Amino acid sequence: MPPTQLRQVERLAKKENRTLSELVREALRRYQQKQESPVSGELLAALKAVQADARRAGLDKLPQRAINAEVAAHRREQRQKTTKESLR
Repeated sequence: MPPTQLRQVERLAKKENRTLSELVREALRRYQQKQESPVSGELLAALKAVQADARRAGLDKLPQRAINAEVAAHRREQRQKTTKESLR
């Protein structure tokens, strides 16, 4: 590890009252989770942005029944489009 980076790690460990070993283990654990995760950071950021927009618009308060009705309506529309296209 480069000396500059080692000093940063030592300072961080001291600041958080942890050992270097603990800090490295956690860093490795987080790295492995990130590598194994099928969800990217960009996707999570986009999802959070959509959720925030929905909250601002008051759409986060829809009851489950209304959500299910919207999903069913969308699926019906998609099936109708697919059926019309296959008839052509």
